[in-house]
Amino acid sequence: MEYVVLNNGVRMPKIGFGVFQVNDLKQCQQVVEEAIEVGYRSIDTAASYMNEEAVGAAIGNCGVKREDLFVTTKLWVQDHEYDDTLRAFDASMAKLGLDYLDLWLIHKPYGNYYAAWRAMERLYKEGRIRAIGVTSFSNDRLIDLVLHNEIRPAVNQIETHPFYVQEAANLFMNKENIQHEAWAPFAEGHNDIFNNEILAEIARNHGKTVGQVILRWHLQRGIVVIPKTIRKERMIENISVFDFALTDAEMARVASLDLGHSAAYDDCDPENTRWIGTMKIHD
Repeated sequence: MEYVVLNNGVRMPKIGFGVFQVNDLKQCQQVVEEAIEVGYRSIDTAASYMNEEAVGAAIGNCGVKREDLFVTTKLWVQDHEYDDTLRAFDASMAKLGLDYLDLWLIHKPYGNYYAAWRAMERLYKEGRIRAIGVTSFSNDRLIDLVLHNEIRPAVNQIETHPFYVQEAANLFMNKENIQHEAWAPFAEGHNDIFNNEILAEIARNHGKTVGQVILRWHLQRGIVVIPKTIRKERMIENISVFDFALTDAEMARVASLDLGHSAAYDDCDPENTRWIGTMKIHD
């Protein structure tokens, strides 16, 4: 495994294992255990995924030392008030069965996320979290958070893939020393990405799969990735991307697929904001 070093000196694996939409808890525990078995050391979950217990059970059963694992979870919008954030952290830690967390992210930039961030700063200073960051923050919201708070986010996890290259965001995060992490690195399968002719040609040139080419493209841009799969053979495939490199021309060909917008949902649609901002994950 290769690592990046976050702006506070913490090492983070370049490839993690995501569990979004792995809703069956028995299956989730199984796939996380398999992921750790084949070499993953970073696991990414969230309170809103409703599977933190399964991730925690897998971590407890995996036989790998806690200090060798990098565990991420996320705070949901419902808990963005200061005291709610502290309670939500304790709830996530109880479900995960952990004494400390490696990375905690604000899941969406809605509600009173300033109060949430200041509660997260407190937990970070207390040593209960090794790094704090955000998810789906645009450049303007990201710099605003930086300017008006004490601790700079270590990570911003945003939708990034060949159809949504996020070049401006990538350049900005590099400038601000905030690690770019990609969610939906495979565009959640949209636009028939695994059968794309350009990606397939590049894959053939390297004797690799389209998925491996996509992940390699991210890594060469300095982006951390968290691909999700429930198939062990794909877990192995996704982590086996450190033995080849794309040429500059190939990197540009992948980037040429950019459509300039999300494959998942429109951030500017107020109804999407209403849905996310009012979604409850607990009483």
